[in-house]
Amino acid sequence: MHLPVASRLQHIQEYYFSQKLREIDALNKAGAQIINLGIGSPDLPPHPRVVAALTGAAQQPNTHAYQSYKGVPALRQAMADWYGRQYGVALDPDAEILPLLGSKEGIVHVSMTLLEAGDEVLLPNPGYPAYRAAAHLSGATPVDYDLTAATGWLPDLDALARRDLSRVKLMWVNYPHMPTGRAADVAFFERLVAFAQAHGILLVHDNPYSFILNPEPPRSLLAVPGAREVVLELNSLSKSHNMAGWRVGLLAGRADVLQEVLRFKSNLDSGMFLPVQLAAVEALRLDDAWYADLNQHYRTRRELVHELLTALGCQPEPGQVGLFVWAAVPPTYPDGYALSDALLHEARVFLTPGGIFGSNGNGFIRVSLCQPPEVLQAALARVRAAKNVLR
Repeated sequence: MHLPVASRLQHIQEYYFSQKLREIDALNKAGAQIINLGIGSPDLPPHPRVVAALTGAAQQPNTHAYQSYKGVPALRQAMADWYGRQYGVALDPDAEILPLLGSKEGIVHVSMTLLEAGDEVLLPNPGYPAYRAAAHLSGATPVDYDLTAATGWLPDLDALARRDLSRVKLMWVNYPHMPTGRAADVAFFERLVAFAQAHGILLVHDNPYSFILNPEPPRSLLAVPGAREVVLELNSLSKSHNMAGWRVGLLAGRADVLQEVLRFKSNLDSGMFLPVQLAAVEALRLDDAWYADLNQHYRTRRELVHELLTALGCQPEPGQVGLFVWAAVPPTYPDGYALSDALLHEARVFLTPGGIFGSNGNGFIRVSLCQPPEVLQAALARVRAAKNVLR
């Protein structure tokens, strides 16, 4: 019996990394031993206190039941305290914070709650592919806004204001930006909020990278005066606390909108495992020494990645923030896809082609810092030995 899939999936492809990991797995089974520098999944463990909190809670007989859809009060309070301490933003833990099973689900929850056919949603190009997928699933029309090296990977808000924005309900923004590593200053955040206020657009700020290799204090878009009416913010413990597989994120902002998102979310899951919530509380209480130590690891790795990119003739931009290094491919390759394929098959090293993040990423490559120095050194040695790649 043929079962056609729902029309909502007609514009949705399998996630690029899902496909690529299958290809890499097949090559590994054939003996290739690929070094994967493509995915931003932290290889370092969480703080020992976090693991101890998880295991201690899991050993209790009363921690294994279904949980509240909005998380236990201790977790919401810890998230509010973290925002107050690190971002200078005061949030009501009962009304302005919604814990999530990772921030990626929040992208879908927000889109499905607020968007429908006839709406338009502004998406960064390049940007995280999940924004586009969620827009299509909701029935809304994705509308790209350009980010380019010429504009410092910031949107031209004046050019956007000259477009017909009458159907735009929501705009995705992400600073520090993935994949380019561009950070945004307070002045730009203020202009962004003013733009949203002027055009009646809800900004959803995806903010998981503000603690990684950031020389400035971490920033929240919610800290801008007047932002509370036009901003929701997603955050995550995946990168900042080495807890990617634990699936702990949050959505912060307007209480009335969060209540509607909760209405959608409550139909999809049955709450977060209580020991994970209690471990997240412990993670959110870590002091700045945790972030300093984490960043020292990534600083060492970034130096090795710069060596690897230099060997390839790629040009990383200075001043990048976050878990990746973004670099222009050399003129000997037409785009990042060609360089990525050549590296995979000639050097057995995988780097992410920038084109998967949008057409403005075609001439770029992205390298993850989520491998230990010895693996990065091995990748560098392979690249230097691959004569057909260094053309």
